[in-house]
Parts: sequence; C-alpha cells; structure tokens
Amino acid sequence: MLFNSLKYGVFLPIVFGVYWVLPNKFRWILLLAASYYFYMSWNPKYVVLIFLTTIVSYLAALLVEKYEDKKHKKLILVTALIVCLGILFVFKYFNFFSETAVSILSIFSIRLNPVTLKLVLPVGISFYTFQTISYVIDVYRGDVKAERNFGIYATFISFFPQLVAGPIERTRNLLPQITSEKKFDYTSATYGLKLMAWGFFKKLVLADVTAGYVDTAFLTIESCTGLDLLAGLVFFSVQIYCDFSGYSDIAIGTARLFGIELMQNFRSPFFSTSVKELWTRWHISLSNWFRDYVYIPLGGSRCSRCRKHFNLLVTFLLSGLWHGANLTYVVWGGMNGLAQIIEEYIFGKKVLKGIRKFFSWIWVLVFWNITMIFFRAESISQALLYGGKLFGALRYPSQFRQTTLGLDKPDCMYCLFFMLVLFIFDYFSVKTDVIKWISEKKPVLKWTVYILLIWVILAFMPPVNTSEFVYFQF
Repeated sequence: MLFNSLKYGVFLPIVFGVYWVLPNKFRWILLLAASYYFYMSWNPKYVVLIFLTTIVSYLAALLVEKYEDKKHKKLILVTALIVCLGILFVFKYFNFFSETAVSILSIFSIRLNPVTLKLVLPVGISFYTFQTISYVIDVYRGDVKAERNFGIYATFISFFPQLVAGPIERTRNLLPQITSEKKFDYTSATYGLKLMAWGFFKKLVLADVTAGYVDTAFLTIESCTGLDLLAGLVFFSVQIYCDFSGYSDIAIGTARLFGIELMQNFRSPFFSTSVKELWTRWHISLSNWFRDYVYIPLGGSRCSRCRKHFNLLVTFLLSGLWHGANLTYVVWGGMNGLAQIIEEYIFGKKVLKGIRKFFSWIWVLVFWNITMIFFRAESISQALLYGGKLFGALRYPSQFRQTTLGLDKPDCMYCLFFMLVLFIFDYFSVKTDVIKWISEKKPVLKWTVYILLIWVILAFMPPVNTSEFVYFQF
C-alpha cells in the first residue's frame, strides 16, 4: 500500500478513527492488525519473513536477558544476527555475491555458471531487519529491557508508518510509546497533517516530475547534451531527496496522528558545509545506526588515526552495500567515506566562516551530485559513461546551450520554481520550525498557504497510477 494511493486515503482515516475510540490498552492490537494488513497489501506471502524475524529477535532478547554468563549471551546474539541477516542476505544479496564470485574466478580462467535465485525483494526488509538487530543488541548491552509481550514487540517492529522505508527507530524511543497512555492532542495531530502535506508536495510535485527527466537522461546518455546530463544529475539529487524525505515526512506526520513521535530523518542536508556534516543531516536514522552498531564497535575514533580512517571507510562501504546489491552503491559509499577522510586533513577541526564556508558549501553540493552518478547508474560502466560524457562536454560551451530533454516545457519550469520554494523552506528550517511558524500566523495568511499547497498537490497528483517511493527498492 502506497502513501500516495487512494487505498491509503481510505485506510488511514478508518484506523485513526477506531484508534481514538478504543480504550488505550487495546490500541496496540489495532496498530498491529493495521500494520500487518498494510504490509500484506503489497504481497501477503512475504509477511512470513517479517513475522519470522520478529519471533527470532523476540526470543533471542528474552534468552539474552535470562542467561548471566557472557558466553551464552554472545552465542544467542550471534545466532540471532545470523538468522536475521541471513534472511536479508538470501533475498537481497545472494545473487550479487554469486555473480561477483564467478566474475572474480573468471579472471583466473576458472569458468563457472553463477547460481541465482528468482526471488522478489520484499519491501522494507532492510529497514525492519536493522530495527530487530538493534533491539537485540541493545538488550545484550543492557541498554533496554526485553519486551515480554510478543504482540507489543511485534507492533514496534511492524508499525506501519515507518515499516517499509523508515525512519529506523530505536527501542527506547518507539517501543514505550506503543502502550503509553495517550489523549488526543489537536495541535500535534494537525501538525502531523501539515507535515504529511509537505511530504506529499515533495513526492508528487518535485520527485515524480524530476524522475521523468532523470530516467531519460540516464537511458539516452549518448544522445544527451552537456546541459541534459547536468540537469539530469541535479534533478536526480532533488528527486532522491524529495522522494525519501517526503516519505519520512509522511511517516512522521502519520505517527503524530496516533500520538507517537518518530525521530527526524532529514535536516536540510543541502546546507551542509562538509560531507561529514551532510551525513548528520541525511538519512539520520541510518547514519546513527551505522555509527552505533558498526563504527563504534570497530573502535570508532578512540584509536590511531589510521585505524579510525579504516573504521570510517568500512562503515561507509557497508552503508553503500545496504542501499543495494550492486557495486555502484559500494563505490558511492566508499566515495563518501574517503571524502570525510580527505576533509579531516584539509579542514581539521577548524570552524569555517565567511567565504571559506561558502566555498565549502559549494564543494559539498558538487561532490554530492558527482556521487549521485554512481547511486543512480545501473552499472559501473554506465556511471563512467555518464560522468565521462558530462565532464567531456565542459570543453564545449555550446553543449550547455541546447537540450533534448525538453527542459523548456511547462512542467520543468514549474519544477524549477518549486525547487526554489523547497530551497527557501529548507534554508529557514535550519534554525526554525517553518510549519509551526506558519501555524502561528494570522488565519488569512496561513490558510492561504495551506490552500495553495493542497491545490498544487492535487494539480500534480496522477489520476490513476501512483509511483512507488525510490527507497522501497532498498
């Protein structure tokens, strides 16, 4: 079930209404049923995977808490990790590693046919797997207590707003909220609706419109001009940001309707002045997950500089692989890790100000867009072709005065205007809650903004088919 579908438009009000009518002690049961229905509406048979992962992590946490000796605790933890990550590996990475191994062996003249599985990647598997893993590790570390009620724990893992594309929630934040006593808060609920509207604006008005230009640019590289390729790259950065942060806004806004607060997942990332800072603003829940469960256990920064850089690079290579079973994602992750290492030597711990801060901001934008070539490309060869043709075109100014993508069409002009709106919104969001700020204005002003926003969303909403969110494939 997609957020941007009519089915969800019917589903959400029904669940919302019943939720606030029910006594508090029964609300988690409704959320559990609604969450499993939400997931099964995509493909019923794959609900077995999330159920199995939930059972394994639930039992593992109870056993970890039961035993006192470290040997048994570690054995249970490792077993849980093998099972949960094993399921993820089979469905997401088996074919990739099989084909990669065969390719490596062929270099040594060993010819084999790769063994591949014809499996559909279950939506959200990377997200809920990481959530279950963090839960078991937190219990193992003694940071949280194991949940005794299986139903409540299953609700925590499957909570439908953030089930298929995050944010990847932590136990200490979300789990207690599932059963906590709640009274309907009109201000919080209306804030959630406004945040959802902003998320739909990002998805329908910006992400879906730019997607058409991006797809054309990457599918017709040879016939594209330099302007086409540059526009395709910039539009993809906008598309992936608006698509994913739009999903996060809708998820966080939906949770607010039920009196539950999810963590912020994006914080104006394109106003970062270093790659390191960007990763504290982009997909925050994933960045924090890798920091706490990969980078720090490897040794973090409390070691030699060489070891610290190794830890950082490994973390970002794994982060890249998390996004997809393709070498392009590994390269993308590696580039982000290396950039942070280079930045440390160039900038150190200096606080940049004035003109240096401006150029650092430009550097981050340029670097990010270059890495997006690998994130979007289907193969290394396609990424190199795209990048090679784009940078080759810099020698010919005329390449940037003509287009084959139809960049002068009304949709593109609207898109450029709304990109400016997004840019202004994010700029002020760095220090101000813009939605709350607008809510406090005079009725005439704020309702004008609300009506215009809804009108624009409806104008760009497709009449029949709705597009999936990009991060569903991860």
